[in-house]
Amino acid sequence: MPADDLIIRPARAEDDRELAVLNRATWSTLSDVSPRPPVEDGVFDERHAPEQFLLAVLDGRIVGYVRQIPPTPLACNRHVRQIQGLAVDGTVRGRGIGRRLVEAACAAARAGGARKMTLRVLGWNAPARRLYESCGFVVEGTLAEEFLIDGRYADDVLMARRLVD
Repeated sequence: MPADDLIIRPARAEDDRELAVLNRATWSTLSDVSPRPPVEDGVFDERHAPEQFLLAVLDGRIVGYVRQIPPTPLACNRHVRQIQGLAVDGTVRGRGIGRRLVEAACAAARAGGARKMTLRVLGWNAPARRLYESCGFVVEGTLAEEFLIDGRYADDVLMARRLVD
């Protein structure tokens, strides 16, 4: 895919419905610990604001998103951002869109003064772990059997990437 075909841009309030459809379509026990979102629910609410999301747009259609936020409200933790959501439409996976979104989130965090980006990924989500590792993230810890999903225990893997040299 030529680089100019894909647009990475901040989300806007009017993206809520299309983003909700994508969020529901990409939901999977491979990556999600919360129940599948109801079809009528939007994405934006008091905890999920449009300015937290970067969107991947291809041919005028939202095909992916990444959400990054401060992990806590503490002043002593302001230098850290956390990816709390990454999704790419299954019809365009394997085209580098996830990588572009992760890199855009890291660049935005760095521009905002962050020194470190963190994330949590389920231990059994090998494709996501490979993506994050290829983007420079390393495992900083594992919470063994942290989640019980569909009768199976899943590890919660904590990963991070420094944003400064």
